[in-house]
Amino acid sequence: MSFGFLGIQFGFALQNGNVSRIFETLGAEIDNIAILWIAAPVTGLLMQPIIGYLSDNTWNRFGRRRPFFMIGAILASIAILVMPNSPVLWFAAGMLWIMDASINVTMEPFRAFVGDMLPDEQRTRGFAMQSFFIGIGAFVASWLPYVLTNWFDVANVAPAGEIPDSVKYSFYLGGGVFVTAVMWTVFRTKEYSPQELASFAEQTEEQAIDRDLINYESFLAKFFNGTLIWTSIGLIASYLIYYFRLEKELYILSGGFVAFGLVQFVTSNLIKGNKTQNGFVHIITDLFSLPKTMVQLAFVQFFSWFALFAMWIYSTSAVTSHIYHTSDATSPIYNEAANWVSGMFGWYNLFAAAFAFLLPALAKYTNRKVTHMIALILGGLGLISFYFITNPDHLIYSMIGVGVAWASILSMPYAILTGSLPANKMGVFMGIFNFFIVIPQILAASILGFMIKSLFNSEPIYALILGGVSMIIAGFITLFVTDRKGQNS
Repeated sequence: MSFGFLGIQFGFALQNGNVSRIFETLGAEIDNIAILWIAAPVTGLLMQPIIGYLSDNTWNRFGRRRPFFMIGAILASIAILVMPNSPVLWFAAGMLWIMDASINVTMEPFRAFVGDMLPDEQRTRGFAMQSFFIGIGAFVASWLPYVLTNWFDVANVAPAGEIPDSVKYSFYLGGGVFVTAVMWTVFRTKEYSPQELASFAEQTEEQAIDRDLINYESFLAKFFNGTLIWTSIGLIASYLIYYFRLEKELYILSGGFVAFGLVQFVTSNLIKGNKTQNGFVHIITDLFSLPKTMVQLAFVQFFSWFALFAMWIYSTSAVTSHIYHTSDATSPIYNEAANWVSGMFGWYNLFAAAFAFLLPALAKYTNRKVTHMIALILGGLGLISFYFITNPDHLIYSMIGVGVAWASILSMPYAILTGSLPANKMGVFMGIFNFFIVIPQILAASILGFMIKSLFNSEPIYALILGGVSMIIAGFITLFVTDRKGQNS
């Protein structure tokens, strides 16, 4: 059931460990890398609730979630094969968008899949198993450029503006592993029908028709106020950015505020026109009807994923400049450092795979909240420690903390959340839950470049310190989350 995640993480690990390198090779400036990464979170923001809603309402001879596994895997594998052959920077940025959209089509239903197939008392172990396969897949994928270079003598440098063969061949292998692993899950699993799920969850007929019982008119006042507030904030922020000539990427934030206001305006008009039986209205009204536990977890996710995105974007440039003292993307030492960073990403994923089975045991003797808090604090300390390291070999110790946090981030929030969700909305709520993963990533992509340039003298190591502090904050917030079903599991 979870084996497909090995392939998914192969794609994500290659993306996270090498895309900044590809961007820099194709001429991106250090303070523009974050804005080029905006494709990934924006794609998730748009795709995941849509795919979740569609998979909730899909049932055919191929199943409920599995058709999306298959379609996404094929498209993502093609994009992974094309990415390292990008001839120019704008093409690479576009391929990142396509690749991330396709990976999202595959990944989002996998989270709901575990919620569908397992009872609450098994979900902590179920998501831990996903963490295990994620860790193994990412470990191997992250080390591919290093292995190809040092074991098989594949070229690790290339002329200016060209991607090294070590990166290209890593992506080729990754595309094959992605589609193979996901197809294994597609053909080796069986899904329960919506009727079986309803009986397992002991749902009543009333819950099955809860969509028909929603009073859509009650949302009109919320949407009216939301339209005024969010649109006004966005327009005022845009004016201030223009007036003070701030960094252009900040328009992403102000534009997002305006867009959120307009979404509420459109939804209110559809409700007024009695056009409520469509996915758009369903998703937006569900967004304003979140379970209490999800709202609380949203803050934990926000600070956790802001930290992760800072790490993914800036680890390469931070290590190459702070430890190896180079920023020349054509030099052998830069590419050696970039391979080392990719390898370190592999180590934190391997540590995550190992700790994936220890976290449920710790949760059994404490609870899921305390377990997640401890893991996040260790991860935050790991990120901050980058600043104090002078020997790159010692980065492996930093990655122990990051690996523990990563294992918990991939399992504990989802185990806590699924117990509070109705089975007939598992997919759409999982998709909405990912808003709180991608929104901090959009924020990071919008402001980190500006902060590094304006506040940190273009030294990317400070992005990792900021990420570490953010992750520690997330850990302490976890204590305020309600998890009635998981107090001792």
